[in-house]
Amino acid sequence: MDRLAETCALLADLIAYPTVSADSNLALIDHLAGRLEHAGAKVEVSHDTTGHKANLFATIGPEADGGIVLSGHSDVVPVTGQDWSSDPFAMVERKGRLYGRGTCDMKGFIAAAVAMAPHLGAAVRNRPLHFAFTYDEEIGCFGARALAEGLQARRLRPSVAIVGEPTSMRIIEGHKGCYEYSTHFTGLEGHGSAPDLGVNAVEYAVRYVARLLDLKEALKARAPANGRFDPPWTTINTGALVGGHAHNVIAGRARVDWEMRPVQPGDAEFVKDDLHRYCTHTLLPAMRAVAPEAAIVLETIGEVDGLIPMDANEARDLVAELTGANGANVVPFGTEAGIFQNLGMSVVICGPGSITQAHKPDEYLALDQLAECLTMLDRLGAKLAH
Repeated sequence: MDRLAETCALLADLIAYPTVSADSNLALIDHLAGRLEHAGAKVEVSHDTTGHKANLFATIGPEADGGIVLSGHSDVVPVTGQDWSSDPFAMVERKGRLYGRGTCDMKGFIAAAVAMAPHLGAAVRNRPLHFAFTYDEEIGCFGARALAEGLQARRLRPSVAIVGEPTSMRIIEGHKGCYEYSTHFTGLEGHGSAPDLGVNAVEYAVRYVARLLDLKEALKARAPANGRFDPPWTTINTGALVGGHAHNVIAGRARVDWEMRPVQPGDAEFVKDDLHRYCTHTLLPAMRAVAPEAAIVLETIGEVDGLIPMDANEARDLVAELTGANGANVVPFGTEAGIFQNLGMSVVICGPGSITQAHKPDEYLALDQLAECLTMLDRLGAKLAH
């Protein structure tokens, strides 16, 4: 069986595991662990606190610093409510495309890396090669954070990470961060005919959203000179405002779900500091003048750092050599790459498939993209052999 056919067969196996973020990924991780152990890798599986999810970190070659990490997340987004032409968890090939949930985002890269592991293992000499497969990327990169903590505790310092998110095999050297929050408002319920005797949590949530809109405009003036992102400033999006339960009842509770995507670290502090002052000095005093127990609580859902473009980037230079690409780009969507960069690695994102296919019904990965990825990994093997 040639490498492309072998990779497709492995990808079909991976698609058959419905590793939606809400569910366990253990069966898939066990499958990958077995394949990598057979290829000669030393495999470590670390579970989350529930015991139902796990990261996999495997090493081929010496236990040493300076290794190269091939990284991917094992979880996929739900298919509920989507209109698929075929079973999303049974991969099918049609006209040069592999259809199934996770084919491009991002089990295609994982399948390619693991299928190539025996070849890469035979090539490794003095520089270790690592495989890092994580859980819960889609809901906050929780697995990658736990993996990073484990690497820090072991004081293992790989120097390069290639994150195989779908980029159509283009080199991506930067993306915005993704910070997600829910702000909870507790007021005082009462009859709608006497609004001054209660504290309407929905109304205060609306004022909070208005402040977010003001900050959204203010951030445009903070855009870095010659910014490469589109748009070049930090963005804010209000995803939901939920509260109340009847026309004639003063709403006692409300929630605002919102996110920002920073282009530079200082923007997150700018936004959060402003909101803290606004709540502390304006909203809460007005709420507590009527109901001393009124509260506003900011819940952090996840804060995933961006990938900052660097002038010196070994990962970019290596992948350019492997793919023949000229130049590197930035993207607006988030990945685990910034977590690896914060560990001191040089990082790029490069993987098969298009992000435009991710999360949609009839998600697919083109066969020629998978073949390009295998070529890149084959050349990496040749590089490791020297």
